[in-house]
Amino acid sequence: MNYYNEFEPQAAQWLRNLIDAGLIPAGDVDTRSIEDVIPNELRGYTQCHFFAGIGGWPLALQLAGWPTSRPVWTGSCPCQPFSAAGKGAGFDDQRDLWPSWLHLIRECAPPDIFGEQVAAAIGHGWLDRAVSDLEGRGYACGAAVLQASGANALHKRDRLWFVAHAERHQQSREEPRSGTPGRMGRVEQPVSWDEPWPSALSRLRVVGDGLPRNVGGTDAARNAIVPQAAAEFVMAYAEAIGLASELLEAA
Repeated sequence: MNYYNEFEPQAAQWLRNLIDAGLIPAGDVDTRSIEDVIPNELRGYTQCHFFAGIGGWPLALQLAGWPTSRPVWTGSCPCQPFSAAGKGAGFDDQRDLWPSWLHLIRECAPPDIFGEQVAAAIGHGWLDRAVSDLEGRGYACGAAVLQASGANALHKRDRLWFVAHAERHQQSREEPRSGTPGRMGRVEQPVSWDEPWPSALSRLRVVGDGLPRNVGGTDAARNAIVPQAAAEFVMAYAEAIGLASELLEAA
């Protein structure tokens, strides 16, 4: 069973729709802030996705052949504090939620962690801090800046991709989960998952649901990772640590 944490209501409902359609693995969608998540609530979940958006990371894992039975955590921390389009407040911005995610990592010790951030965050010291924090917890880390165009997308979209791997054995995942996040009513997803990026954004801007230009849906798509690029990073990591053959056999 998967765990999805997503604070934005429209993106959270999008996740539920994708789960209902069988496009991403079944799981619980938690709409609380990551700051309110208690580590013990995550025990029993095999895969956990934080800042889950519209499900880019679980799709990337599927594309890479990562088995649903293999534990992994993913996350794309808010980019606004470090984006070139933002105010550049960096670590002083309250939307810098890496410390909250690190707290959960420290307490639950997942064996593998994949993450993404805007490339501009490197200049703010974001990667240095994250790697230092993770290495201090016994993880080996790697990172690369990849463009979406490298995975045949029609835009450049530089992103920092990172991975952390723990050599130690993963703790048991058979403990029962505590609490079940509530579900909202189903709403229609405004665009199909595999629609090309330019046309998807165009359609999102004109779909009306009571919000001007469907701002919630547009932001969810704009902030989403490119799953194909993430999948390339996951596959490169699997090859580097000798997991590639195992993933191929499980696919």
